[in-house]
Amino acid sequence: MSKKQKKIVAVCATLALSFGIMPAVSAMHIMEGYLPVGFCVAWGVLCIPFLAAGLFSIRNKLSENRRSLTILAMSGAFIFVISSLKIPSVTGSCSHMTGTGLGAILFSPAAVSVLGVIVLLFQAILLAHGGLTTLGANTFSMAIAGPFLSFAVYKICMKLKVNRKVSVFLAAMLGDVFTYCVTSFQLAMAYPSESGGMAASAVKFLGVFAPTQLPLAVIEGILTVIIVIGLETYAMPELKSIGFIKEKEVY
Repeated sequence: MSKKQKKIVAVCATLALSFGIMPAVSAMHIMEGYLPVGFCVAWGVLCIPFLAAGLFSIRNKLSENRRSLTILAMSGAFIFVISSLKIPSVTGSCSHMTGTGLGAILFSPAAVSVLGVIVLLFQAILLAHGGLTTLGANTFSMAIAGPFLSFAVYKICMKLKVNRKVSVFLAAMLGDVFTYCVTSFQLAMAYPSESGGMAASAVKFLGVFAPTQLPLAVIEGILTVIIVIGLETYAMPELKSIGFIKEKEVY
């Protein structure tokens, strides 16, 4: 077998493994039909103002500089790919990275809410990951709550003069962890424990995801830093155009 053929076989094996570890039971995001109707509607309504703000944010950003479209599309693709790769967790569920921290620090958390809902919609339809009825809840946790925390962490770190790469790592990692914290509380609100109520239920849900999600959050932080380094190397004009890199900064 030639080297080229071995590479092709390796790629095929990697793709097969990626799809093979996507369990259909209790997959996180919150799966189709898992939340009561009232919760589905409430979370969906709560997402509307964020999505509206995101559409305006994207439109304004693109009207200022069309070159930012390339990085915006890349951010959306990063979210789709990285959040589609799931690994099994305990009790039949699974965990995955979110990828939303990158878009939040490059553009804004509002813009990521639009990217996130598009990704979640495609995943629900094409990969049976999440669901249409739970789209609002999943959008709020992964595309709103997580990105807003990532954005806040990054801005705070930069004001404190923390190294940019460290700031990016912390923003992406903590945004990932916060997404699953919010998801756990969403599930706890819908299904409070008979003994201990919502708090006890939230602790149980957090315990389900923590063993796999914490290492994944660290990996996501590292991957996001690598992406930013690549952008700084090959797309510096685009980063300056969206304001991520200031003209006076020297590398």
